[in-house]
Amino acid sequence: MNKTARILLAVLVATSFAACKKKEVVKEEAPPPAERTDQTTTRGTSTEGAFTEADLDSNPCLRQRVVYFDFDRSDVRPEAQATLGCHGKYLRDRPSARVTLEGHADERGTREYNLGLGERRGRAAGDALQANGGSAGQLNVVSYGEERPTCNEHGEPCWGKNRRVEIVYTAK
Repeated sequence: MNKTARILLAVLVATSFAACKKKEVVKEEAPPPAERTDQTTTRGTSTEGAFTEADLDSNPCLRQRVVYFDFDRSDVRPEAQATLGCHGKYLRDRPSARVTLEGHADERGTREYNLGLGERRGRAAGDALQANGGSAGQLNVVSYGEERPTCNEHGEPCWGKNRRVEIVYTAK
């Protein structure tokens, strides 16, 4: 009986460790890319201190809301630093603004790997936003991995469009 109890206890402990080990990625519902007009959705109110869609569209650097990444990389490209710097300053000037960083990957790699890669890309973009004035409380990172491609062809030009982080403005 003692040996059976020890085996049962060992299985129970191993199962609990396995359950705690996995981190679930929260996916927010958003319209599919085909329904989006400029690849992102901007929502907000026009109350004082909050952002408006006109604010975002009036500044040319804020209109760029997609950051692209190299194959199997999560570091921000130098050409994207200016865009993220502009968005970081915008967040600094508007504390009520909130942003969701949607990380994506191309179809190569496993589903789990691509979800992780999308999250790393989103966090890298978030780090750049924070370095330029945004706060961690304004940022939310969501990874879609390979699940929401903008291009469905097989080849490098198409894959390059799918390796991205989309900056989606939201409000509380």
